[in-house]
Amino acid sequence: MRKGPSWFNLTSLVLGFAFLYLPIVLLVVYSFNESRLVTVWAGFSTKWYGEMLRNQQLLDAAWVTARVAFTSATIATVLGTIAALVLVRSGRFLGRTLFSGMIYAPLVMPEVILGLSLLLLFVAVDQTRGFWTVMIAHTTFSMCYVAVVVQSRLAGFDRSVEEAAMDLGCPPFKTFFAVTLPIILPGVVAGWMLAFTLSLDDLVIASFTTGPGATTLPMKIYSQVRLGVTPEINAVCTVLVAIVTVGVIAASLVTKQQEARRQRDIRRAEAQG
Repeated sequence: MRKGPSWFNLTSLVLGFAFLYLPIVLLVVYSFNESRLVTVWAGFSTKWYGEMLRNQQLLDAAWVTARVAFTSATIATVLGTIAALVLVRSGRFLGRTLFSGMIYAPLVMPEVILGLSLLLLFVAVDQTRGFWTVMIAHTTFSMCYVAVVVQSRLAGFDRSVEEAAMDLGCPPFKTFFAVTLPIILPGVVAGWMLAFTLSLDDLVIASFTTGPGATTLPMKIYSQVRLGVTPEINAVCTVLVAIVTVGVIAASLVTKQQEARRQRDIRRAEAQG
């Protein structure tokens, strides 16, 4: 029998990765282009990053995006973790099907429909659109992703650890923060990173729910791209790619460290027992 992947599998893998990542690589390369024309290479230069830092409108949009992403991801992580605990720990209760359906609905609902429905809601309650409406909208659609990630982590959770802690006199609330949360923390961190990335990248929902003074960076980039792509836009996108990459790597390292620490604690407890 043949060992290893076949040439067909390798070719498919290479073509798939090229299709996904080659445009990003070209975007990063041309962000260092000396020429203003993005299709003509005129030499290496970092001047467009300087132009980006001197563009106050882009900096304001980036600051709004960072605040919205951080706030919405944090709130979505708290709510999504609570929702996952309810779905996993509460068993069957009246309205469980409706509750789970409302949690999972944003996963399959088109962003246009979700953005339009939130817009109609804010208009109905006479809420001025701006930073807080965008934050609420991003929390609404990213919370379900956090719930799914944390729920998968809770599915394989050994509840005997919690029962042992409570048998030793630890109250349920303290048991959650001292025992349960550290064990599921990798899933919670992964959910936060996913929610942060989704908010950072969103264009459709933000365009429906934003208002004056709350223009996000994807909206600003889209409005400028319609007039033509410039190396300055490539520089902004490169910075975004770098931020997301660093965040994913950091989350992966934190998850591995937490899992390694948990395994060491289990082995130490087994050795002492």
